[in-house]
Amino acid sequence: MTDEPHAPGWQRPNALTSSDLEQQLRDWVAAAKRAANAGFDVLEIHAAHGYLLHSFLSPLSNTRTDEFGGSLRNRMRYPLAVVDAVRAVWPDDRPLLVRLSVVDNSPGGLTVEDSVEIACAFACAGVDVIDCSSGGIGSGYSRPIGPGYQVEFAQAVRAEAHIATMAVGMVVDPHQADDIVTSGAADLVALGRQALVDPSWPLRACDTLAPDSTDRYSLLAVQSRSWVAKRDRQLARFHASASAEQPCHEPSDRVATAPGAEVRS
Repeated sequence: MTDEPHAPGWQRPNALTSSDLEQQLRDWVAAAKRAANAGFDVLEIHAAHGYLLHSFLSPLSNTRTDEFGGSLRNRMRYPLAVVDAVRAVWPDDRPLLVRLSVVDNSPGGLTVEDSVEIACAFACAGVDVIDCSSGGIGSGYSRPIGPGYQVEFAQAVRAEAHIATMAVGMVVDPHQADDIVTSGAADLVALGRQALVDPSWPLRACDTLAPDSTDRYSLLAVQSRSWVAKRDRQLARFHASASAEQPCHEPSDRVATAPGAEVRS
């Protein structure tokens, strides 16, 4: 994005030229078209964690002196161009998300207030949800990391920018995820490493939070749904039949004894 190395001793990169940025924009559009043609239901633009669009947004990395650098308005210019171009080719009935590092958490970096302004601009450009993460540029990241440690960012952006948000970051328990949504802190919850630990987490969460719901089948692969539903119906019939046929044991005054055994009262 600029010609400044990330840190002393790092290789010096080439700054992106106008033609480079135009080609990048065409690549974003081509990728969005491929995703739409492949049948993806949701598309997320990654503008966090030090990737290209985050590098434009953050004052820590964006030291350009052209129309894409300087003020926050200028630093948003290229990311907004990407959003506009992608939204133009992404179907209107499919959600478009943007992942933001709401704070750089380094001195002089992005703040929550900056990200609220960014989120407002993205909402006006047709973004449906802001996926609220943090970090990725700068050093000295000092925020304590624990369960749900980034939920406050989703809550702030949702309240101030009036756009739906997604919370992410050490969401590991179904009840924790449910509390985030039902409390109004965020509209959605994203899973990352927890999905690696437990690929069936959404199904387990549905069983935990709504054990009688048939929506659990929608979480399965399409080719698996009818088979699992059939299995559940068969099990239900089996248990119902077993309960109906359970013999009723009446008390008996007879005592069975082995031959030669003595019964004493």
